[in-house]
Amino acid sequence: MPKTNKEVKSEEKETEEKKEKIEETEQKPDWIKLKPAEIESKIHELAKEGHTPEKIGLILRDKFGVPKVKSILNKKISQVLKKEDLKQDSKNHSNNKINNLKRHLEKNKTDYSAKRSLTKNLWVLHALEK
Repeated sequence: MPKTNKEVKSEEKETEEKKEKIEETEQKPDWIKLKPAEIESKIHELAKEGHTPEKIGLILRDKFGVPKVKSILNKKISQVLKKEDLKQDSKNHSNNKINNLKRHLEKNKTDYSAKRSLTKNLWVLHALEK
């Protein structure tokens, strides 16, 4: 059954409110000592060492106390890397994940969550090949 105009407007209003809440929570914290330029240089250094954007985010959080890069730079780590052409080949990264999961499943045949993860990664690889 199609939605009425009233239902559509209420959904739009809810999504706008959610976006506003997200923007409020993503404001730059005052206690961060690193400047945005320093954070970008750390991202470049970590990418040159071969870390993925996910791993870079974890390192920045754990070692440098940066809770969310997006709240400071207003862009995601992958967008910063894409701008400088430092983004890793996601197809190669997916292949490594798949190989690690296959090795793990040879030893642990009843690990059903790993089987599910393998299936999901195979879907991703298939989508990247298109």
